[in-house]
Amino acid sequence: MRAPAAVAAEREDPKRRVLKDVFGFDDFRPGQADVMDALLDGRHVLAVMPTGAGKSLCYQVPALVLGGLTLVISPLVALMQDQVAALRLAGVAADTINSSLDREANVAAWRRVASGQTRLLYLAPERLMTERMLEALSRLDVSLIAIDEAHCISQWGPAFRPEYEDLSRLRGIFANVPIIAVTATADESTRGDIAARLFAERVETLVLGFDRPNIKLAIESKQDSKRQLLRFVERHAGKSGIVYCLSRKKTEEMAAFLEKNGVSALAYHAGMSKEAREANQNAFMTMSGVVMVATIAFGMGIDKPDVAYVFHTDMPGSLEAYYQEIGRAGRDGRNAEAHMLYGLGDIRMRRLFIDDEDAAPEHKRRSHRRLDTLIGYCETAQCRRQVLLGYFGEEAEPCGNCDNCVDQAPRADGSAEARKILTAVAQSGERFGAAHVIDILLGHETEKVLTRSHQALSSFGTGAAHRKTVWLSLIRQLVAGGFLIPDPEGHGGLAISESGRALGRGEVEFRYRVENRDPLARGRKRSGEGTAAGVEGGVDASLLAALKTLRLRLAKERQVPAYVVFSDRTLIDMAERRPRDLDDFAEVNGVGAAKLKEFGAVFLSAIAAHAG
Repeated sequence: MRAPAAVAAEREDPKRRVLKDVFGFDDFRPGQADVMDALLDGRHVLAVMPTGAGKSLCYQVPALVLGGLTLVISPLVALMQDQVAALRLAGVAADTINSSLDREANVAAWRRVASGQTRLLYLAPERLMTERMLEALSRLDVSLIAIDEAHCISQWGPAFRPEYEDLSRLRGIFANVPIIAVTATADESTRGDIAARLFAERVETLVLGFDRPNIKLAIESKQDSKRQLLRFVERHAGKSGIVYCLSRKKTEEMAAFLEKNGVSALAYHAGMSKEAREANQNAFMTMSGVVMVATIAFGMGIDKPDVAYVFHTDMPGSLEAYYQEIGRAGRDGRNAEAHMLYGLGDIRMRRLFIDDEDAAPEHKRRSHRRLDTLIGYCETAQCRRQVLLGYFGEEAEPCGNCDNCVDQAPRADGSAEARKILTAVAQSGERFGAAHVIDILLGHETEKVLTRSHQALSSFGTGAAHRKTVWLSLIRQLVAGGFLIPDPEGHGGLAISESGRALGRGEVEFRYRVENRDPLARGRKRSGEGTAAGVEGGVDASLLAALKTLRLRLAKERQVPAYVVFSDRTLIDMAERRPRDLDDFAEVNGVGAAKLKEFGAVFLSAIAAHAG
């Protein structure tokens, strides 16, 4: 039974009452109550909250407290439909009008909205910002507007969508309606851009911290990505993880490779059918020890608490994208890892993506600077968490939970080696990539070297004292330091910058990070920490598996993703509590009144059968 004080607080505070009765939670997560109070007081809010901190509740609870109609603007149809399904199962009248539904379904949804039945209406910005829709909505009792994934508004954000820009008109059309914009990924310039564009600076910005201290951060130079991935996954045998790949083709290849090597792996990308994506997503959400190999199409709106790691086989596009993607690990608060493979090819590919983008020159310059920041993060020898949090404007002490803290890489003066690289680049015409430059340094008489007579260069063979991996590391760090410019004309070549020419003249020095040949070995001793208990800790694994199987059956009957019925957190709490009756079941974290009524008896029966 809950304490009398908690019950009294719910009676006095309507948002607490909604939180418990509708969503089944006893208390707010850090920052949620502050955001809600500002909205209930009629103030505009920009809320920047870490992934997994419960952003949706920040507007869903005030929506039910205020009454009337709340508009929720979301960028993805699938995300809208999942949130609507979850709200309906919680007993909330929610609807979406979108392009994936037929006209009859959209008309029926609008009739419910117009009659006042609907409490939350989910729309894409393109659907909302038509004159017909705005005129119709302006005649209704709109009490709150929520803009999800608000970084899409900012041209400086990692996922800018031009159609989001038009949302700046909302504050004029709905002059007395509070607006909340929520995101997990907004650095200072992105936050400023959102505040200016959407709110004309009249907004209360609440930044609720970016740190996820339970996630170990590590970067490894890319050598044999399949072997490196398999070795990492085998260290986490039996754990759920997400592996991000840059392309659909690589996603399928990596998933097949893991399967061939005895790992339960599934693929997920936008080129798959909707049915195949949903089947793989449900399997990942329901089963333990499954690895999801995916493009960035997977992840938004997914709340699986026991993801033990996120592995990037390719460098993401920015630190914001990286932060958002690694934030899908360790949501249960247990030890998790974020591991990235990184190489010069990644830099070249990302530069090409930016240059090929149909965007204004200033936007491209910003994108290149963001990429430079990510490269610097990859190459840094200081605490990675300090660098990552510093990018978002937070100060931090060395974390003791990243590869650089666990095994601090030493620094050394590499000016002499750097000048050898710069000489080889200059003598070969600043037209060739790292592989060819290294062949020159090592004195390899390859066909390419001989065809161009590069064996006659004075730099030929000057680097024979070091292995290829050493020269690759040095070249990457020269690129990260701005001494070399990768891909100046889109052909993979390396050019020398002004600072590189100063280095060549001996006017500046180059200090480099001495890499461990096997970065995975650095944290091997520590990586075993917390692995024995698994995500469920002391929970009966067979009972939890039975509850997950039941959840999947119920989800399929309702044609919704499994996590919409109950989250893993709720099932774990259920398995720990082993409720005996409906009163006990109501105390399970995440069980509100509607789910108690719909699912209480069937889950109680499953728990009782397991005990018997």
